[in-house]
Amino acid sequence: MKTFGEKLKALRKEKAMSRLQLANMLCTTQSTVGKYERGELQTSLETLKLISEILDVSADYLLGLED
Repeated sequence: MKTFGEKLKALRKEKAMSRLQLANMLCTTQSTVGKYERGELQTSLETLKLISEILDVSADYLLGLED
């Protein structure tokens, strides 16, 4: 099963979005998005909700609670 970070990276690439573009949408840095993708940093619930809206998937999917 893919981790949150692996799903985040795959979905971001599917949307042809750079780390910088996603970071700007999240009002954070490119480095922070990279840390999310590598599993070095966990998102807040607010950020998780925003990521799921931007990438058009459920938070449950990102967290591995649904396929």
